[in-house]
Amino acid sequence: MILEATVMHDLRMIHTDLKPENILLVSSDYVKVPDYKITSRSPNSYFKKVPKSCAIKVIDFGSTTYERVDQSYIVSTRHYRAPEVILGLGWSHPCDIWSVGCILVELCTGEALFQTHENLEHLAMMERVLGPLPLHMLKRVDRHAEKYVRRSKLDWPEGAASRESIKAVLKLPRLQNLIMQHVDHSAGDLIHLLQGLLRYDPSERLSAKEALRHSFFMRRSH
Repeated sequence: MILEATVMHDLRMIHTDLKPENILLVSSDYVKVPDYKITSRSPNSYFKKVPKSCAIKVIDFGSTTYERVDQSYIVSTRHYRAPEVILGLGWSHPCDIWSVGCILVELCTGEALFQTHENLEHLAMMERVLGPLPLHMLKRVDRHAEKYVRRSKLDWPEGAASRESIKAVLKLPRLQNLIMQHVDHSAGDLIHLLQGLLRYDPSERLSAKEALRHSFFMRRSH
């Protein structure tokens, strides 16, 4: 997935809609392996299907665009949308990298990282999982996103739509705690990689090439 992003970005292309539905396995062949976490009485439930090959291909280039200045319209499917897109700060290649980070967390946990359909709640979830949004980004929000910010801080929980929304945010763990719930080995490397992919400031976010050189992948190539 990161390799595919590298190729696209080298061509100065931005996919803008990376999500699990747009990432397919090249082969549908699989093997059954024991799954001891399943407690169902059905004999077939004690096995899980594991792909024989991890080769993938990215599809759906209908929203893909070439890099240009001041791209400010809304892109990406909600759960995988980068903060700069929501805040109206303009976007480029790094918005794809944010999406990749969200997808990797989802592959690890089995659930979308930010399960929401509302912008302020989405931003509050980001702060819950990743820490406060940078002041310099909140000060530059466009007129459509001004309502999400008050006194240079995210207007949360004061601006929450409901108590249920506040509860949905509060139940989220920090990124490192979330990953450690699901990963036994190399959790440290994976957390460090994800922290680079999910940096708020797009100028500080890892590029696809930098991500490929991360120790999480390098240790697996030897």
